[in-house]
Amino acid sequence: MNKAAKKILVGSLGGVLLAGPAVAQSADYATDSAQLHRRPVFQLDVRNSILNRRYVTLLGLKLGVEWRGRVRTGIGVYLLSSPIPSRQPLPAELPATTRSELRFRYVAGYGEYVLIRTRRWEMSSQLQLGVGKSYSRFFVPDGTILRSPKETIWLAEPTVAGQMRVFRWFSVGTGLGWRQPVFVPRNLQRELNGPVFYGRAKVSLGDLYKTLRFKRRLFSQTGLRADD
Repeated sequence: MNKAAKKILVGSLGGVLLAGPAVAQSADYATDSAQLHRRPVFQLDVRNSILNRRYVTLLGLKLGVEWRGRVRTGIGVYLLSSPIPSRQPLPAELPATTRSELRFRYVAGYGEYVLIRTRRWEMSSQLQLGVGKSYSRFFVPDGTILRSPKETIWLAEPTVAGQMRVFRWFSVGTGLGWRQPVFVPRNLQRELNGPVFYGRAKVSLGDLYKTLRFKRRLFSQTGLRADD
């Protein structure tokens, strides 16, 4: 692991551990979510990045568990929405005019800690550690399409995020961070590392179940307004 990757990992873990107790939840904030010991959470996590000077999108789905409204853990699956031009050297047997594209996908485990939380808003710090496969496709001028052997990639993605609760069971948010490949060749590392910025929509399955079970108004703002 290079020095940059070590600094990112150590800094992110340190930030999560040290910042955790800095802000306590307001004593008068008591929603169903805060009272639950744990609850399942489903997220659509659309991550954007700059790779090889190109704007790209990674589509992700995450399923996890939230513990006492503060700690979230789970797993996600990510897929590059479209290939990007690769800067890696062409195999010697291919013509110089061959076009190459980079593709990759990965799964990631994540841990998230809520640093600040109010009735409506929250700010959190998250670290994802992922493993996946990367390969290149070569488009030879004669129309032949070849594919390189798949390489295993390891990724670390520390991020910070903000989130707003639209309803008791539904939230939207955005985040910013960095993707750092580790344990991969240097030329592949240069292609995959870069800034990460994303939007996400989260459904709290526990809150949605209780809303439907007790026949509450689906789009109610009760418990979210400051004067409640």
